[in-house]
Amino acid sequence: MTLHLAVSIDQPGVYEPAPYAESALLAERGALDFVTLGDSFGRPGADALAVLARVAPGTARIGLVPTVTTTHTEPFHVQAAVATLDWVSHGRAGWTVDVSATEAEARLFGRRHAAPPGELWREAGEVADVAARLWDSWEDDAEIRDVATGRFIDRDKLHYVDFEGGTFSVRGPSIVPRPPQGHPVTVVDATAPHARDTAARYADVALVRATGLAGADAARAELRAAAAEFGRAPDSLKVLADLTVDLGDGEAVVDLAERIASWHASGAVDGFHLRPAEPRRDLERIVNGTVALLQHRGLFRTFYPGSTLRDHLDLARPANRYAALSGDRHE
Repeated sequence: MTLHLAVSIDQPGVYEPAPYAESALLAERGALDFVTLGDSFGRPGADALAVLARVAPGTARIGLVPTVTTTHTEPFHVQAAVATLDWVSHGRAGWTVDVSATEAEARLFGRRHAAPPGELWREAGEVADVAARLWDSWEDDAEIRDVATGRFIDRDKLHYVDFEGGTFSVRGPSIVPRPPQGHPVTVVDATAPHARDTAARYADVALVRATGLAGADAARAELRAAAAEFGRAPDSLKVLADLTVDLGDGEAVVDLAERIASWHASGAVDGFHLRPAEPRRDLERIVNGTVALLQHRGLFRTFYPGSTLRDHLDLARPANRYAALSGDRHE
């Protein structure tokens, strides 16, 4: 089973793009699967998706996964922004789905009051669902760019999604062509109970916080079983342990490598998402210490075998749900 490693490049109070680009490049030198950048309506900070769009041209292989809040935002705009990140990164985009639960955050928009977590996560699942449908609303070869006839698009290969959710409806099609990956990678922090169904049903990667191997193993088993109940192949859901790491002590580099190796060897997790306690110091020690040790032992790759985030995660490129229907109609 392939070991997957990702790292947070959060840097509170930093608004310039250069430190984020430097962190992403450092993670890329270690051949990590992806970097994440958090975001929230509840604190000041640069827009994570916009920051990683700025970072994309300066990187070549690392996956880029910003947090995107689905509450109070328009699903159509959300999917278009994530699809655009996939285009500008040449197929390296993902998004971490999150919700906004406080009344103070709701007042920033003034559209509605805060809702219970269960309701918010059901809506988040519907946003993930309609996003995937909108990414499929252009078939891969919908763009024809025929100069002689002046035709840019084959309109028969654009599709209405006609989605009716609990709090929104979307007709479609998208304004952005189908992303290079088909669907950018969807990540959900499944630690909170209300988020687990959404993760099991829609996520490609689920993050779980566990203090021990037994807890991580139980969380992975629960999520994969739930995914199977939703009709998914369990292997299509990667479960990563989400750990905050403080590598101020020199011995902690070796201890972290041992923990990663033992948890992964046991089959408890598919990999790890690491959050440096001290961003600059600990990220450097993760890549040049922990990851280097794992690579030396042959437990983690030393180069990227593919070019997209789905390649890194051993995830297939999804088939277009509308292309088969379109083909049937033309037969």
